[in-house]
Amino acid sequence: MNGDVVAIELLSLEEKKAIDQWLKKYPADQKRAAVMRALTIVQENNGGYLTTPLMDAVAAYLEIPQIAVYEVATFYSMYDLKKVGKHKVCVCTNVSCMLRGSADIVAHLESRLGVQVGGTTADGKYTLKSVECLAACGGAPMMQIDKTYYENLTPEKIDAILSELEPG
Repeated sequence: MNGDVVAIELLSLEEKKAIDQWLKKYPADQKRAAVMRALTIVQENNGGYLTTPLMDAVAAYLEIPQIAVYEVATFYSMYDLKKVGKHKVCVCTNVSCMLRGSADIVAHLESRLGVQVGGTTADGKYTLKSVECLAACGGAPMMQIDKTYYENLTPEKIDAILSELEPG
């Protein structure tokens, strides 16, 4: 039990308050239901990625097994378990996007950013990820940068987006 107290101390007061707001939405015996939002809160406050001690803190705070947290954090592409760039570029490569040219979009981004999928640029500005589905099939091919969706992509559109994002 002492390990749980130490783990919980890794969470800031603001993180605990934010998680508590989500816990209010579920029955008291269903704390596991808040795990995705809790992980998102903690990840956003940790520079965009999760560490094992932080995941353990979420498990302790929600009073659920650590494995229940690890399963979620490793299954969903929105969670990162290693340091990421200032901007996370997630390109959908699922069927709709694939059929509309996501492979070309990925190739253009790899060339433009100078990294392969899964990598982070040397200056730490961008991490490039391939993700399954971002639920914007009607605008395929598409990507998400941070929290913003960009649809009907072309190499020219990508160049304009990146220029606006990091001018100069």
